[in-house]
Amino acid sequence: MVSAVFHSPLETRVPSASVSRSPVQPAAVAAPVTQDGAAAPAPAAPSPHDFSWIWLRVLPPVMGFALLVLIWELVALKSTTGFPSPGAVWQQALTVFSDPFYSKGPNDQGVGWNVLSSLQRVALGFGLAAVVGIPAGFAIGRFGFLARMFNPLISLLRPVSPLAWLPIGLLVFKGANPAAIWTIFICSIWPMIINTAVGVQRVPSDYMNVARVLDLSEWKILTRILFPAVLPYMLTGVRLAVGTAWLVIVAAEMLTGGVGIGFWVWDEWNNLNVANIIIAIFVIGIVGLVLEFALIRIATAFTFEEVKS
Repeated sequence: MVSAVFHSPLETRVPSASVSRSPVQPAAVAAPVTQDGAAAPAPAAPSPHDFSWIWLRVLPPVMGFALLVLIWELVALKSTTGFPSPGAVWQQALTVFSDPFYSKGPNDQGVGWNVLSSLQRVALGFGLAAVVGIPAGFAIGRFGFLARMFNPLISLLRPVSPLAWLPIGLLVFKGANPAAIWTIFICSIWPMIINTAVGVQRVPSDYMNVARVLDLSEWKILTRILFPAVLPYMLTGVRLAVGTAWLVIVAAEMLTGGVGIGFWVWDEWNNLNVANIIIAIFVIGIVGLVLEFALIRIATAFTFEEVKS
């Protein structure tokens, strides 16, 4: 990794004969003085019984969830269509999660199997998008001709709703599962391409000038300069792509059927089991939150100073 190293000016050496051999005594630290000459009081030490962090960090989220439950309870009380209350959903959740991995046939499986099936599709589609999108982003960001060539195409296709690609997948691949994976692929590839290309274009020009002076090969430029500098941008694209993929797979599974959390939601709606639908909403949110948190931790772990070596 090529980096600029700044050194402080060399200090002038003092002749050894003029240096006193007596130990150096630490200078006394003067106490702060007020305008009238009196010594100012020292700052108070933090109290060991300071519980302000509870008010600042714990209480606001708890109040937010309490407000949600209160509104939910009021809606359930006023509902004439049998909308379940928080207590009823909680009791149903205990039943659902008492055996989340039961299997009584291809269309009657526990919520655990449905979540795992959805995650498997997300992993396949997302993995294919990473294999294609990240190298494409490096190439588009590195070479101006490719950027001018593909920018109009990306600008045209990126705003298209991911579900609009699902019929194309069903037509081409002749199956619901590969069509869902195709939909995940096409919606995940754009954040990876765009963020990686932007990261390459923002690499300091001094780095590239040094690479030209040293006559580095394109492979060394990629591995020693571009990859360490672009890694934070690339991980941001990965994080955005995973979030989008998890959102899309639920809707895709509602349309294609089979095993998956989206199909489970649609099947429970056909059975008019609203409590299970609400449970699925919380499951989808928790899984998405876990994926987001894990990728944020990975992205913040790879700072520039840590990856440059």
